[in-house]
Amino acid sequence: MIDWGAVIDATWPAAQTQAVGPWVIRHGAGGGNRVSAATASAPVTADDLAMAETAMRDLGQEIVFALRPGDDAVDQVLAQAGYIRCDETIIYACPIRLLTAPKPPPVTAFTVWPPLAVQRDIWADGGIGAARLAVMDRAAGPKTTILGRIDDRPAATLFVALHDAVAMLHALDVAVAHRRKGLAATLTRAAAIWADGQGAQTFSLLATVANTGANALYQGLGMAQVGRYHYRAKPKDAT
Repeated sequence: MIDWGAVIDATWPAAQTQAVGPWVIRHGAGGGNRVSAATASAPVTADDLAMAETAMRDLGQEIVFALRPGDDAVDQVLAQAGYIRCDETIIYACPIRLLTAPKPPPVTAFTVWPPLAVQRDIWADGGIGAARLAVMDRAAGPKTTILGRIDDRPAATLFVALHDAVAMLHALDVAVAHRRKGLAATLTRAAAIWADGQGAQTFSLLATVANTGANALYQGLGMAQVGRYHYRAKPKDAT
């Protein structure tokens, strides 16, 4: 069985992690909840919350916990402490060969590492800045980006990395002027083709429940939901 938490941590890694009591505390260095949220490594009680809260405050981070599959008891402790549930996320996966055909049309998808300035510009326009680019740099396993072109222009980009035989796509962004032209599906297939060449057997990615467009895309490609996770955040007025 695939440990999806391990895949997420390896392909989109925090700057640092530390064990604090029953918690794994992540230093995200501004890279967002996925690399900053604390998780439980052992059963916890309400009395254990203070040490995690202190550790996150000491890092200058918002107090956020990630609740992954199997964390029901931790989720209940946080809910009873007033933490707000947010950003429910679906984990999608499929056998890699489901996505490797048909191949992208010629001159539409290019494997590039490190990312080009034009890719960084597309990401920046979509809200993915230097802190998240640093996350990509930190990934230790096989990794690459895909640059997408359409109408003879650079128009989209994504990041994909491997953990064991599982590839996970992150940070897919299509420039606003070039959306609804099929480029997201084309780049997803291009990422799968690259990952297949690296020995991946499973292709995966993450999409928030609220992102209806992304969910329709990935379901349309035949990917299946294999799990969900969400976050719990301390209310702003209580931090």
